[in-house]
Amino acid sequence: MYAIVEIAGQQFKVEKDRYLYTHRLAGEEGAALVFDKVLLVDNDGDIKVGLPTVAGATVSGKILAHVRGEKVLVFKKKRRKGYQKQNGHRQDLTKVLIEGITF
Repeated sequence: MYAIVEIAGQQFKVEKDRYLYTHRLAGEEGAALVFDKVLLVDNDGDIKVGLPTVAGATVSGKILAHVRGEKVLVFKKKRRKGYQKQNGHRQDLTKVLIEGITF
């Protein structure tokens, strides 16, 4: 059983007892979350597609930790001009444990 859920403007495929890394969500570690923007639910071949969401379907989860992603380096250069610029970025993420899918 899995579901397609919209979280913080992005769509994720979620399954029970799996971990998920999303953009930083508001809430403390250990707080319970309920996602109600469920776009699709697949229950062993019985597929329900929402228009745009599945009525009455929710996904529950728990915040495990607030972490930071890997560093991404951005390097800009203009040849023969002596211009070089390097910038780094680390995305703030939230690790979520999916506890259940109801529909």
